[in-house]
Amino acid sequence: MALHPNAGKLAKQADLVNVPKLMSAYYLNEPDVEQFPEHRVAFGTSGHRGCSFNTQFNESHILAITQAICDYRKKENIFGPLFLGKDTHALSESAFNSAIEVLVANEVQIITQQDDDFTPTPVISHAVVSHNKAHPHELADGIVVTPSHNPPQDGGFKYNPPNGGPADTNATKWIEDRANQLLIEDLVEVELFPFAKAVRSGFIKYVDLITPFVADLANVVDMHAIAKSGITIGIDPLGGSGIHYWPHIAKQYGLNLTVVNDAIDPRFAFMPQDKDGKIRMDCSSPYAMTNLVALKDRFDIGIGNDPDYDRHGIVTPDGLMNPNHFLAVAIDYLLTHRSAWPGDVKVGKTLVSSAMIDKVVQSHGKTLFEVPVGFKWFVDGLHSSELCFGGEESAGASYLRLDGSVWNTDKDGFVMGLLAAEILAVTGKTPSQYYQQLVAKFGEPVYKRIDAPANSDQKAKLKALSAEAITATELAGDTITAKLTHAPGNDAPIGGLKVVTENGWFAARPSGTEDIYKIYLESFQGEEHLQQLEQAAKALVDNAIA
Repeated sequence: MALHPNAGKLAKQADLVNVPKLMSAYYLNEPDVEQFPEHRVAFGTSGHRGCSFNTQFNESHILAITQAICDYRKKENIFGPLFLGKDTHALSESAFNSAIEVLVANEVQIITQQDDDFTPTPVISHAVVSHNKAHPHELADGIVVTPSHNPPQDGGFKYNPPNGGPADTNATKWIEDRANQLLIEDLVEVELFPFAKAVRSGFIKYVDLITPFVADLANVVDMHAIAKSGITIGIDPLGGSGIHYWPHIAKQYGLNLTVVNDAIDPRFAFMPQDKDGKIRMDCSSPYAMTNLVALKDRFDIGIGNDPDYDRHGIVTPDGLMNPNHFLAVAIDYLLTHRSAWPGDVKVGKTLVSSAMIDKVVQSHGKTLFEVPVGFKWFVDGLHSSELCFGGEESAGASYLRLDGSVWNTDKDGFVMGLLAAEILAVTGKTPSQYYQQLVAKFGEPVYKRIDAPANSDQKAKLKALSAEAITATELAGDTITAKLTHAPGNDAPIGGLKVVTENGWFAARPSGTEDIYKIYLESFQGEEHLQQLEQAAKALVDNAIA
């Protein structure tokens, strides 16, 4: 994809979302899921997402999904409170209020942030895990209203069951099917309580979720080391839900921390445009992170996060770190500086994350737990402390407390950002300098992701591909050592293919929303070998799905 001429630049006023029009569409557009399949509720790796203009995220969707969640809770005997959070997207406010009307009608006890403030995804996960540890016979769960890093006009709605993490496929499929049935039946079985009465019903408890989360950070990050070092930290919340947390963190631990942008704007007008010209709060994109990267010489460490704070972007004087590079650094550092962690813990990574992680894990004598794309695959392992770390290539990760017990079970941009500061404070090296040490030890990989055209039939073939369908024995001059259609860590279907050689690998997965398939590639032999790998991968996949 060619770089958009406005990448890294602010959008023109005419290109910003019309928020009143968007909000009107939320209430006025009615989905017809039988005539238009694209109107259906569809849970991806992070819940249901869509835009009201396209009739994919509207009041009816949220009423149906919330009722489906209430029905699921009854089916699973979940009768504790439900922690409800929202981010700063325009549609999050309306969807949050729609959910309240259904939850209260179903007599669900809601716990949400006092002053009707925003709540990041990792805070909801932490609250659910903490509550259920203290009250094992009154299990809580959670809902976060967020489309994560998606553009300003999008909405998102995701469910976290009592383990605190993203719901697994069994739960989301049940909720999805039930919600679509409710939509087909014109919501006749959706219980509703008017919002004005709901807020006075006694079923909503407004509490301070900030203080317990901030106070507990010292049990997962060496906050004393960061404070003692005096390193300077620059924070760009990207207008997200964690914006009010950083002043509390700075005050609680005495950090030399500066929030460089305190703007909250549902249009996200302050955001530089991404590589394709869209406004996207992707803290792993150098274009979206232009503002913080411009301040790289002002701070020792820069931290950016997406609107729901489940992703992290790390800026050093060398610039914005590649997410794969920081994951490898984080794992190597944690395995060296967490002496209380059990010796038999495993390290989780998605199968499209860098093979540098494989080499780091192997060097520490640990077992790698490699899974398909999606953080949900790490939830049970983090909850049971069988996994000490779970991370994915899209800059989402979390890890255990200092004592080896569970912290939370969803991606946590706070602890990953603060870990970058801890690494500098303890080792005297920035994470980018630390990564060069790994390169010197293991070699330097070159990583790339591309999109290739594919129609619906071809995407279906790719998703259903078997390893036996790949007859090639070599790839880019190297002998193929593995052909994977199921993840090695948990034997779950990849929904595509991964082919591995001694010097590189590629993985191909069909897009769920576009007529393309995605190819992830990595070579430890440089750019020329990566190009050979790309050509060979395209030919191999195209032949297999022809």
